[in-house]
Amino acid sequence: MTSDGQDHQQGLGGRGDRGEASAQDTGGYRGEDVLATKLTRVARQLQESGSPAETLEGIVRGAVDLIPGADEGSISLVMGRRRVTSEAATGRLTQVIDDLQQQTGQGPCVDAAYHQETVRVPDMAVEQRWPLFAPRAAAAGARGMLSLQLFVTGDDLGALNLYSYKANAFDDESEHVGLMFASHAAIAYASIRRQTQLAEAVSSRLLIGQAQGMLMLRYDLDEGQSFALLVRASQTTNVKLREIARQVVDTRQLPTAVAPPEPG
Repeated sequence: MTSDGQDHQQGLGGRGDRGEASAQDTGGYRGEDVLATKLTRVARQLQESGSPAETLEGIVRGAVDLIPGADEGSISLVMGRRRVTSEAATGRLTQVIDDLQQQTGQGPCVDAAYHQETVRVPDMAVEQRWPLFAPRAAAAGARGMLSLQLFVTGDDLGALNLYSYKANAFDDESEHVGLMFASHAAIAYASIRRQTQLAEAVSSRLLIGQAQGMLMLRYDLDEGQSFALLVRASQTTNVKLREIARQVVDTRQLPTAVAPPEPG
């Protein structure tokens, strides 16, 4: 076997690992231990991701490698419980199916995200739950699907979608492994989101402080007055405070729509 082949088997989840473990560990505690070890390795790799987008890509790769029956995958993000976007799609089929769910407003990932369910579709060609979606999805080539709710944060939701080219590819084992994988993936994604939000908050605070300093020097203001001026500029222009601060730092002046403070 080439080094490329070895690397592929040792990646997230590793199909080669799964096949070897299945031959040696037919059920029982040892098989569960092998699965737990793989899930722990995947979770560790996900937590080392550098951004939420990179984490989502790692989640999908790991799921396709590890969950029996999966040929392709993607993640559906529902922002504000309205706008649905498809992230980290592995191929054209996933993008087509996600677009169909967006167009019809129905399908496995919609149910999984909104209702916090695990949704399994044995054979899309005979599926009755989504009359607008299922026939078109089957025609596109998605015969089986497994959707798992990943997270609910306020009005933001996420679901992991797995696709099979064959009917009846997803079984009880797929769902069992998928649920455990989704738990690890959700923790990793929540962690990287918190880290990213914290970094953005620190960056915003520094940027706003820099803009305040410029305004204090230019208009002879104190700290409170300079911050109030930035807030007024944000409200007047309907632009976020961080962006107003960036404009001040970049241009060294207030937006033209905002009157400067009176001298003295």
